[in-house]
Amino acid sequence: MRLQGKSALITGSARGIGKAFAEAYVREGATVAIADINLEAAEKTASEIGKNAYAVRLDVADLSSIEAAVKAVETRTGGLDILINNAALFDLAPIVEITKASYEKLFSVNVAGTLFMLQAAARSMIARGKGGKIINMASQAGRRGEPLVAVYCATKAAVISLTQSAGLALIKHRINVNGIAPGVVDSDMWDEVDSLFAKYENRPKGEKRRLVGEGVPYGRMGKPEDLTGMAVFLASDEAEYIVAQTYNVDGGQWMS
Repeated sequence: MRLQGKSALITGSARGIGKAFAEAYVREGATVAIADINLEAAEKTASEIGKNAYAVRLDVADLSSIEAAVKAVETRTGGLDILINNAALFDLAPIVEITKASYEKLFSVNVAGTLFMLQAAARSMIARGKGGKIINMASQAGRRGEPLVAVYCATKAAVISLTQSAGLALIKHRINVNGIAPGVVDSDMWDEVDSLFAKYENRPKGEKRRLVGEGVPYGRMGKPEDLTGMAVFLASDEAEYIVAQTYNVDGGQWMS
């Protein structure tokens, strides 16, 4: 098992992609904190995964919540080896209709939440002196613009940039910071995404989901499980020499 004995914290992991990561990590021998703003959902997921998963309440937009979550992991397992910054919010609107409230909400979770969660994890790892692995979830949306998705695209471009800077800064402590950029993934979030596109593009619900799936060279939308191989690899000893990179796992949608 590639993560035997490791302690991981995965933000936003009560469902969807984060839950798939947690399941994969436990299979590979890790103990995983299911960290989510919805503690009840996190507890349910942890109970489904088994004894090597446990729930921690975490609001990545709240610095005190971040500190408490890291402390909870340290108390439970003796230290933090792996962080996946997975928690994120989505919204879309035409440029002329973007609100300051929507902008601030997305940046507070997708960018500030990623930065300050990364910071807290790095401080813990540095103090422990054993290095670590940090994986930031970006998106193909961070590689390019989209007419209706300006703010979300900007947040994910920022995540890619933060991954580069943090990766260069922290490797001297043997903390590898890298990222994953999924394409379109058929998860719980896509119910919301599809509804928003239906509203702004005047489409019946479900049509956007079908169209984006047909547009993937692989032939379908991604599944959360399609991302777990890269997440396990980047957390493993096999990725020791990989620093500040963001990998596309998107069925061929974007090449960079």
